[in-house]
Amino acid sequence: MYSRASDAARLAFFGLFNLQHRGQESAGIAASDGRTIRMFKGMGLVTQVFNEETLAGLKGHIAVGHTRYSTTGSSVVQNAQPIFCASRVGSIAVVHNGNLINAHSLRLELQAKGIEFDSTSDSEVIAKLIMHSDEQSIGRAVIRTVERLEGAFSLVILTPTQLIGVRDPNGIRPLSIGKTEGDWVLASESCAFGPVRAKLVRDVRPGEVIVISENGLRSVRSGMPSRDRLCVFEAIYFARPDSVMGGHLLHRARQRMGARLAEEHPAEADMVVPVPDTGVPAAIGFSRQSGIPFQEALIKSRYIHRTFIEPEQRMRAMGVRLKLNPLVEYIEGKRIVLVDDSIVRGTTTGQIVRLVREAGAAEVHLRITAPPIRHPCYYGIDMATHKELIAANHTVDEICAKLGADTLGYLSVEGLIDAVGDGPGLHCTACFTGDYPVPIPREKLVAKDMFEKVREDRRTLVQAAREG
Repeated sequence: MYSRASDAARLAFFGLFNLQHRGQESAGIAASDGRTIRMFKGMGLVTQVFNEETLAGLKGHIAVGHTRYSTTGSSVVQNAQPIFCASRVGSIAVVHNGNLINAHSLRLELQAKGIEFDSTSDSEVIAKLIMHSDEQSIGRAVIRTVERLEGAFSLVILTPTQLIGVRDPNGIRPLSIGKTEGDWVLASESCAFGPVRAKLVRDVRPGEVIVISENGLRSVRSGMPSRDRLCVFEAIYFARPDSVMGGHLLHRARQRMGARLAEEHPAEADMVVPVPDTGVPAAIGFSRQSGIPFQEALIKSRYIHRTFIEPEQRMRAMGVRLKLNPLVEYIEGKRIVLVDDSIVRGTTTGQIVRLVREAGAAEVHLRITAPPIRHPCYYGIDMATHKELIAANHTVDEICAKLGADTLGYLSVEGLIDAVGDGPGLHCTACFTGDYPVPIPREKLVAKDMFEKVREDRRTLVQAAREG
């Protein structure tokens, strides 16, 4: 937020409510009054971390906020964002959405110069690169840093007097610009603009650097070649359906996915049942296209977090039974088309199919709006490893049997791209096709816990040296 008033942190707090789905492990806000940056962050949801007292301590007309979903670095408070960093040129607070694939080499380079790290996240690497650049201004240091980063990154950077937004040259992770009377907003999704009464202006372009100050907003190109490769999984699942990305309302795009799924994988059934909440728009589209009645028959508890982004498999497994309750009166004896957004490991989907079976369904025809996920994501979605991805190790018929469904149909990549509406070649589809827009180094160098392993290895060497 860049606000005319002095309560930018409170406005950022309201905006973070609508971005809670993007991360539930920690939350933080940093604010500036034009001279000093103040910050508060902690583990948990936005409402668990902040209260009137903590917000009152974040005075200023500029603020950045973050909800974390870990992809590099474990879920600990040291890795919570914003990342604050200071040096001879000033101070900044950085929030980062995405994942770097060259963070390991960049961190080694900085450590060789004697620069120390407080966290095990790739986000701190970005902050340190900016603040230890040879450039004389933070603005130039940001541009120089962006040119060295590889992977996916949307950044919002707070200085004492400016707000800087950055999107990687492939535009893999989203970033939007909003505006209200005299105020500017940058957010991962346009759904965050509503609570602060801002309107969507446009998406930040791939490779673009946005600078917001008392003089308004100006666009600075980083000078790198750019292209559109927005993560298509945002459209399928990760983003909220009321967000607009690439000019498309995602609720409508998901309805088109469901309609195309009905064309590609029809079924003889009595009702179409969504897996709430992300399966609802696609189930509506499937129902309209097929003529099979739509019925909400799985009721979701509104107090359970998204099971896909829980960092531990044990929590995913516990969450399914707590989250969904079947309406037996609707399901019993019926042939069900069960519509969901994706299958990653298969554990959650198998439990949902079992719930519907136990409620008395005569048949369960599983329909999925994502193509088979056969490759890990290295760009900011925790898609596990090849070993854990069920579609990387089993055929569709084998998956169907393992999940306990009568039939299983995945939306094709071509059908997905048609439904999203941007045309071929404008999205990252690497998790389906293996075609990574940024080449991936050896897998062990982009593992989620790579910096924890480096720390542990270093402690082991030190201990061995002492004992030897």
